[in-house]
Amino acid sequence: MKTDLRKVAEIAGSELKGNSSIEIKELLIDSRKIPKFPDGTLFIALNGEKNDGHNYIPDMYESGVRAFMVTKGCFREAYEKFPGAGFVVTEDSLAALQKIAAWKRGNFKGKVISVTGSNGKTIIKEWLSDILGKHESLYRSPGSYNSQVGVPLSVWGLENNYSTAIIEAGMSRPGEISRLEKIIKPEIGIFTHIGEAHQENFDSISRKVCEKLELFRDSQVIIYPSDEKEIHDNIIRDEHLSCKRLFTWSRYNEKADVIIDHDPGNEKGRLLNIGFGDLRFSCIIPFIDRASLDNMSTVITTLLYLGLDPESIADGIRNLEPVAMRMEQKEGINNCLLLEDIYNSDPGSLKIALDHIKGISDKRLTLILSDFIQSSRNLEQLYKQVAEIIRKAGVNRLIAVGPGISRYSDFFKLADKKFYAGTEDFINSFSSDDFSNEAILLKGARMFGFERIGRLLELKTHQTQLVINLNKVLTNLNTFRTYLDRNTRIMAMVKAFAYGAGPMEISEWLAYNGVDFLAVAYPDEGFSLRKNGINKRIMVMNPDRYAFGQMIEYDLEPEIYSPDILNHFITEAKKYGLNDYPVHIKIDTGMHRLGFMEQDIDQMAAVLNTTAQVGIASVFSHLAAAYDPAFDEFTHEQVRTFTRICDRIGKLTGSSFLRHILNSAGIIRFPEYRFDMVRLGIGLHGVSEVETDGLMPASSFYTHISQVKRIGKGEGISYGLMDVSDEERKIAILPIGYADGLRRSMGAGRGRVYADGHFLPITGNICMDMCMIDISGTDLKAGDKVEIFGDNISIKEIAEICGTIPYEILTGIPARVKRIFLYE
Repeated sequence: MKTDLRKVAEIAGSELKGNSSIEIKELLIDSRKIPKFPDGTLFIALNGEKNDGHNYIPDMYESGVRAFMVTKGCFREAYEKFPGAGFVVTEDSLAALQKIAAWKRGNFKGKVISVTGSNGKTIIKEWLSDILGKHESLYRSPGSYNSQVGVPLSVWGLENNYSTAIIEAGMSRPGEISRLEKIIKPEIGIFTHIGEAHQENFDSISRKVCEKLELFRDSQVIIYPSDEKEIHDNIIRDEHLSCKRLFTWSRYNEKADVIIDHDPGNEKGRLLNIGFGDLRFSCIIPFIDRASLDNMSTVITTLLYLGLDPESIADGIRNLEPVAMRMEQKEGINNCLLLEDIYNSDPGSLKIALDHIKGISDKRLTLILSDFIQSSRNLEQLYKQVAEIIRKAGVNRLIAVGPGISRYSDFFKLADKKFYAGTEDFINSFSSDDFSNEAILLKGARMFGFERIGRLLELKTHQTQLVINLNKVLTNLNTFRTYLDRNTRIMAMVKAFAYGAGPMEISEWLAYNGVDFLAVAYPDEGFSLRKNGINKRIMVMNPDRYAFGQMIEYDLEPEIYSPDILNHFITEAKKYGLNDYPVHIKIDTGMHRLGFMEQDIDQMAAVLNTTAQVGIASVFSHLAAAYDPAFDEFTHEQVRTFTRICDRIGKLTGSSFLRHILNSAGIIRFPEYRFDMVRLGIGLHGVSEVETDGLMPASSFYTHISQVKRIGKGEGISYGLMDVSDEERKIAILPIGYADGLRRSMGAGRGRVYADGHFLPITGNICMDMCMIDISGTDLKAGDKVEIFGDNISIKEIAEICGTIPYEILTGIPARVKRIFLYE
């Protein structure tokens, strides 16, 4: 469904200024997100309560975007200031966005399933899509895109190469679902569950159910749990809805279409026994909490309605993964398990969280709970219900925070309970000794700032620290920029925990300072960056084909290095209805790691020419020995091969793309081969195999002395009683060992540390978590700071002692070592 800006203006009933012929491939509302194809992106400037998208139009224009939708009167700059750009000028940008989404839906020929409810919408959509997607071409709305903005963005992705689409829909206020119904127009409706979420905007649960049911006003069928009385009764009472095909599941009601019995099972899963007419079958689901059981029952019921056979259903369920939601599980202090759920505040989500923590731990259960602030219900009734949920869940200890819940403390019949007026009161009374060997659920409304309590309860890293100076990282970035043209783009490598520095903080800093791309080794690294708010374009260098779906959800761009990977990614892209999804083609020019060989290029180009699902964002290769003058002729030959292959790909596909081959060493020694982009990795940290003026080591590795003791002459130290001396010595024990990245080969006097003006030898064998240094003749004491590497001892020195390279030293520092980021 090709659409240009003229058509968008026509659909929206809006005025058009400037360039009208821009073909629209992508809609964008978030100015922080880098568009995949700027010249095909329509930036929709929304005027929100806290932010006005119109303020970011100059920045988006600078990044290459040329199509804009604005609200009349909100954008006050002259359109002539943006040559080549087109502007759709609307009365209301959000309403116009919803209109063009409704037009896209009207042109979709497949069937649409829509999911709504208080909880479980995203999980049911994802599980249903994962199973059904194995049997037909299927589109799903991304992430939790279920709002007045998210739904139209989801619907825009509908293309007629899909037979089915599953769209999630949510609401927080009356009237919102009716507007979404006009966009989604589902043939099949799924109602998951009704609970307290957003209840403050409705005078009753029944009113909220009626609002949500408006989504199915023109649907052919409604699928729901008949055991949910509020849902069932409201459907039956509605003359219009009750005449539809109602397809229900139940654990108790024999009149339901599908009867699902939950056997107890074990800690690894539950057995579901399913009855559907004369059909009887069982399947094991890999989850044990009540919410997952109910969500899976809805999924199974939907699949049965759609005609999937029991064997296909069981096979699909067997391979499901849990969907990441808001709860975060962490290692707590004193052998505690900590589960944080500090975004939802309603009794329904409390019950789900309690079920979940009981499913993952059999430790004594402590609940730290705040006031419920998102409910208009009578508070006495509310906290009676909360107290009953806590009682049934078997909570052993309650710590309640807030004046509301404290007022009804008598409702909570626990022997071990404490009430605090506010978060600050709890923090002031906190003692880590009060928590030991228990499962702690931290459940609070956002306004209570329970993140601070979480930091107290989370297990802290020890006193060994890797300190990263962000000023020096920036200095190194700018040093490399002096070798490049202003138009040369930079891809920053943040793989392997950002060379040990910590990927989130480094990625944020590099994005802020203008790098164009980030690159990670594996999908999990990219998922983590996205979850932590990193919005730069990210290339995944070693993509796992089984993670392609998640990569698409998280907007990650794969390196394509073989025909097999290319075909698998195209197949996955078809499931999502993608067009021109950016991929990066890796060429093997002589290093002989991953990459297409030259003889594979014609076949690869033929495949690309027959699919609209992917587009070439870049073609690249890797220099094998850019740092070594002895291999310069080999390097030149690699570049000649690379140039020849790039030209061939461009000719065969008609595509334009970025070209890049230089790494950190290559930027210094071969700046003439900068092409369109370079890849900068360990050089950002001030480490280079090539002598380079202006680079500064950015990382320092420190620890602190745990204990000082005197050792008699003739006494050995550590395992094997090494380093016996004829003299009495004073030694210090440091809380750092080979599990912290201090190589064992540094022991027995081969390595040294620095403290208070002294270079001090490491004595004895290095242990897993500790080592010893000889501090004889110094005044060092417990608590004093000790440098492993930094201003006085270089990473290069350590690498030479260990017979390795600086890369291995940096990346060998594990995540348990605390990272501290300095900005001066």
